[in-house]
Amino acid sequence: MNIASFAPLAVLFPIFGAALAFLLFRHARAQRGVSIAVLSMTLLLECFLLASVWEGGTAAVNIGGWLPPWGITMVVDQFSSLMLVVSSAVSLAVLIYATGQGMADGDRDAPVSIFHPTFLILVAGVSNAFLSGDLFNLYVGFEILLTASYVLMTLGGTGPRIRAGVTYVVVSVVSSVLFLISIAMVYGATGTVNMADLAIKLADLDEGTQTLLHVMLLVAFGIKAAVFPLSFWLPDSYPTAPAPVTAVFAGLLTKVGVYAMVRTETLLFPGDSLNTPLMVVALLTMVVGILGALAQSDIKRLLSFTLVSHIGYMVFGLAMSSVAGLAAAVFYVAHHITIQTSLFLVTGLIERRGGSSSVDRLAGLAKLSPLLALLFFVPAMNLAGIPPFSGFLGKVGLIQAGIELGTPLAYALVIGGVVTSLLTLLAVARVWNRAFWRKPSDAEHPDPVLLAAPEESATGRRAGRDSVTLLPRTMVGSTLGLVVLGVALTVFAGPLFKVADQAAQEMLDRSSYIQAVLGEDTQVPALALKAGGGE
Repeated sequence: MNIASFAPLAVLFPIFGAALAFLLFRHARAQRGVSIAVLSMTLLLECFLLASVWEGGTAAVNIGGWLPPWGITMVVDQFSSLMLVVSSAVSLAVLIYATGQGMADGDRDAPVSIFHPTFLILVAGVSNAFLSGDLFNLYVGFEILLTASYVLMTLGGTGPRIRAGVTYVVVSVVSSVLFLISIAMVYGATGTVNMADLAIKLADLDEGTQTLLHVMLLVAFGIKAAVFPLSFWLPDSYPTAPAPVTAVFAGLLTKVGVYAMVRTETLLFPGDSLNTPLMVVALLTMVVGILGALAQSDIKRLLSFTLVSHIGYMVFGLAMSSVAGLAAAVFYVAHHITIQTSLFLVTGLIERRGGSSSVDRLAGLAKLSPLLALLFFVPAMNLAGIPPFSGFLGKVGLIQAGIELGTPLAYALVIGGVVTSLLTLLAVARVWNRAFWRKPSDAEHPDPVLLAAPEESATGRRAGRDSVTLLPRTMVGSTLGLVVLGVALTVFAGPLFKVADQAAQEMLDRSSYIQAVLGEDTQVPALALKAGGGE
């Protein structure tokens, strides 16, 4: 039996784990152990799935024996399996981080009885979205992860979190309703929601109907992916949540939206009908996002704006509709999930060690905690695209694809991407100079712990603090592991780019996906690949 037949377990493991964790709400240690064990099993399974599609190609699983297009289909290809592995690896690191924080703080911000089951449900929703082979099941995956995210965002019940949660809920509901209306219109026009079946039947619709359905799905996914001008909600929503929640949101939730955009653009609406608007959106997302980041003094808000900005790189790769551009976008998604999550976890450590995430109140952290300085410096340089890190390699791939495309708009995006990268370097360098490098006495509003002598600061006695000033080993270890994973993306960039290139070729060709779902005898119209396709 093909290992891909076990793909539904990537969703079922976290769901059953969440149920078991909830039953153990009176036993915190057992609940933590179950959550970590279940997520570790899920990650191991997904690694096997990635190896399976590497050797055997795209595979489809029909749930309950119902044949497509009537039943629920889960599809495992190189893109979906890569996203599963990266997302679960990141989620496991965040879960271990949250466990260490909960043990140190007595679960004040994230009650263990609520956090662990909800976190696993979030992971189940993300996995379901990545594996979904039909639009309605994709909608279900979004709703599962969004419902869990509503709970996680408002943990602790503070005023700012509730206000941010309300904004987040309203925006999410609007995008979900729009997505559901789009699904209804697609079904009304074609009689199916199976994406492989839609890939054939949508081509029979008139051009106006195709464009309407195309735009509606893009807008729904654009809100979830936080592309400009639909990104207004993100910088005000994410920074208020607890550090582990903010980290997993930043790493995963917007990327599920990007994944949905990539999947529908390549499978359902191939070609370049909306490539020009997508390129304009990508350019505006990059530039407006990074300009917003430069105006921030709070590290979490700054990272939230850089998160928006770098979504533009992924949309840029998608909009080129070439193998080279899409491969660079796939690589950049995997890179950005890891690096952005790392930086938010490090920010949680900074807030814990320095008493604040505002650079106006921080200084001297490099001397106070050299390890913390290293944990920030490496992913920050990676995000900025400094050679030889994976951020640099991903951006070079996008720039090369843009130059090969050779249109004026592509050149504008190449220039915009370079400028955005330089401004990202400026933004993180300002954080480094102010929070880590300058003397505590130079800070505008320094926290008392920063002004204490190193030996006194380490115990927290002068500042009147206890374990809050200390960094629990579990939190530091999980953050270090994620930073090392980010470096590993650089070391193994060759194999990763090979996976990304093969994933891009499969998505643009479409035949392997459609025939895996509908049968090998299905006729798939051939599509010409653009410049940079690597043919």
